[in-house]
Amino acid sequence: MARSRGEKEDAEKHTGLLKLVQVLSSLVIFVAGIIIGLTTSTHMNNYFASQTELFFSANHATASVASPEKNCTPCEKVDCLSMDTFLYPRNVTHGMSDVELLWRASMVPRKRGYPFTRVPKVAFMFLTRGPLPMLPLWEKFFDGQERHLYTVYVHALPGYELNVSSTSPFYGRQIPSQKVAWGTVQLIDAERRLLANALLDFSNERFVLLSESCIPVYNFPTVYKYLTGSDHSFVESYDDPSRYGRGRYSRSMLPYIRLHQWRKGSQWFEMTRNLAAYIVSDTKYYSLFEKYCKPACYPDEHYIPTYLNMFHGSKNSNRSVTWVDWSLGGPHPATFRKSNITEDFIRAIRNNATRCWYNSGKTSLCYLFARKFDPSALVPLLNLSSIVMEF
Repeated sequence: MARSRGEKEDAEKHTGLLKLVQVLSSLVIFVAGIIIGLTTSTHMNNYFASQTELFFSANHATASVASPEKNCTPCEKVDCLSMDTFLYPRNVTHGMSDVELLWRASMVPRKRGYPFTRVPKVAFMFLTRGPLPMLPLWEKFFDGQERHLYTVYVHALPGYELNVSSTSPFYGRQIPSQKVAWGTVQLIDAERRLLANALLDFSNERFVLLSESCIPVYNFPTVYKYLTGSDHSFVESYDDPSRYGRGRYSRSMLPYIRLHQWRKGSQWFEMTRNLAAYIVSDTKYYSLFEKYCKPACYPDEHYIPTYLNMFHGSKNSNRSVTWVDWSLGGPHPATFRKSNITEDFIRAIRNNATRCWYNSGKTSLCYLFARKFDPSALVPLLNLSSIVMEF
């Protein structure tokens, strides 16, 4: 009986040890499973993270081909969500599509005032096929002026790179662009692209569109004071009853645009920040011009003049500050070459016996810029700039 009891106790002990071993084995297997799972998860996360990085790197590289980002500052090195970065973009290169850019630029603060000391700037926006033959004259115009009073934006054809020194006000100011064909809605796209990029800088208050053949006929202080002191924008907008005006209207635009609202004007405008935000925000009327204004209807001569006439006429002076000579007739204004450039000629542009409205009174200072100037005109213009244009 005693031996039987001992054998029973030994058997129970043996059984207990087996159960303990089973428990420990299960625990070891469980822990090992966790370790293996974590290791596998880490490898999978690393794999997908690497694939994601490769994907965005590839897309970034693709965007860089069209829009070089050699002047970009990586977000790892700055606080890209800081108020300073939001208010003052460090460069004009970016990877946004036009849809994203216009959406971003259309944001207008509802709160009055600014949370910083704001000095209004003039955005000089150059729409060019490629080179800027009048570049040395413009560099002289900007020479010695405070950089916080102006910004420069250049829209050239894709593939062209503006080559200037690092001290030039044009350095690093070439925006991502798209193909532009004369007489098509692509010109409006380019203008809105320039406006949108300039709107990203909250200090830009006035926006002037210029071509590669434009020159300044007054010095920077005069231009800056004239534009920032104006109560109105300077967009030419008039009713032309001829086939070159009303004759380009399409009844397909009804009921949204009516014939009596149709306007014509020069492409080379100047406008306030408020109106610029409206232009980049519009989709309804832009779509009508995109669809129905085709040669011999030219969107760049009708879209902005008509849109402002319909909704913001009281804020517009209905005139341009860029002088051109249409006296020869034809679809293009006169071009001025080296032989045309004299002191009397430039003075005649500055004081051409024209009287125009500025704020609440009449003035003889009506034109700040002029076009079209051939590259051969550059040297005599540089020689006369200090004498006549006073810069």
